[in-house]
Amino acid sequence: MPRRFTADGAEWIVLPSGRNTQYVRDEFGLQFTRMTGTREERLARYSPGGARAREESFAALTDGQLRELLSTSQPAYTAPETGYRR
Repeated sequence: MPRRFTADGAEWIVLPSGRNTQYVRDEFGLQFTRMTGTREERLARYSPGGARAREESFAALTDGQLRELLSTSQPAYTAPETGYRR
């Protein structure tokens, strides 16, 4: 289920990217999409601290944690999850 939050005055939607990494249950990708202004996609890896189930750990993230992950994310064109597209 996508989540909405605000960072730096822009509205973002974040959801799990759906791509598995080699660390299957230890980390997963999050895809951020800016919905206000110029559309932008960014990706970040997330390692759950408590619950290992993706849905549970994603639901437990606070808006502050999402903003922190967004600040460490990479542009979509550098990530295999988006097919390296701009």
